[in-house]
Amino acid sequence: AEHQHARYNPLRDDWVLVSAHRVKRPWQGQLEKPPPEDVPRWDPNNPLCPGATRANGEVNPQYEGTFVFPNDFPALQPDAPGPGDSDHPLFQAAAARGVCKVMCFHPWSDLTLPLMSLAEIRAVIDAWAELAAELGASYPWVQIFENKGAMMGCSNPHPHCQVWASSFLPNEARLEDRTQRQHLSQHGVPMLLEYAKQEAHRKERLVVENADWLVVVPYWATWPYQTLLLPRRHVCRLQDLREGERDSLASIMQKLLIKYDNLFEVSFPYSMGWHGAPTGPHLEEDCGHWQLHAHYYPPLLRSATVRKFMVGYEMLAQAQRDLTPEQAAERLRSLPEVHYKQRAK
Repeated sequence: AEHQHARYNPLRDDWVLVSAHRVKRPWQGQLEKPPPEDVPRWDPNNPLCPGATRANGEVNPQYEGTFVFPNDFPALQPDAPGPGDSDHPLFQAAAARGVCKVMCFHPWSDLTLPLMSLAEIRAVIDAWAELAAELGASYPWVQIFENKGAMMGCSNPHPHCQVWASSFLPNEARLEDRTQRQHLSQHGVPMLLEYAKQEAHRKERLVVENADWLVVVPYWATWPYQTLLLPRRHVCRLQDLREGERDSLASIMQKLLIKYDNLFEVSFPYSMGWHGAPTGPHLEEDCGHWQLHAHYYPPLLRSATVRKFMVGYEMLAQAQRDLTPEQAAERLRSLPEVHYKQRAK
């Protein structure tokens, strides 16, 4: 807790430098603006609101729950031509095709996941699983991810996420596929299934848990309050979750996100995403080395206005953090599970 050391991340096969003493240094760098508190519940000019007109001229339905539609500015398209053959091994290109969708969590713009009801969060989980199965029937990888807050590049406060399905396995997917496959081969048990059991026993990095799930600040965490959401049983894909596990997932997500908001009493920014076994042609393969999990990467370090920057040493050498994962977990664990906006005055 007092001296710098490096920790190994077996999921990414890399290292992170832990320098806990650096959190005491004075900060004179950039200060972030807190997110606005006056977001209107419905705005006819907001393209994600029910009944609003989007950039392509389409009008959203008067949806009352989740709403999924094709991204009007997709990074991947299903019919893009291939780049052709390379004339040199240092100048390689490959075809990249796919589809991009946007999913609104709720019709209200002033609501975020931690302030939604368990039934509303469960509806989001069901929509995630449905999209994962639908797109995964043909595409090798389906990436569900949420960028929350302007600090994480989100330009619209309306509660939503994105789903990109690709004709290829992205870098992180290929890396996690390799490391998990190697671990199973060497140790006879899926890596993250064994890791979840170890963290449930040790408890020092545990943030919140229930009968089916646990959330930890991983031993190898890079971001200050990074967390890893893990099922207790062996589950390969989101669409494989049982009814009860979906209910308990809604509960643990709500508790985690309330703790995040309570940490600095602000709508906590983060990027999160689900990783599970590849799909499409991989559905016929043995993917037992995979374990479903979700990553949460929040940037805030000391307050609602002081963030962690991944620059300099992090970009040119390796990741570095300014407090130990155990300290971060203890702080998150001790926070109340009632949202600060809903506490009795």
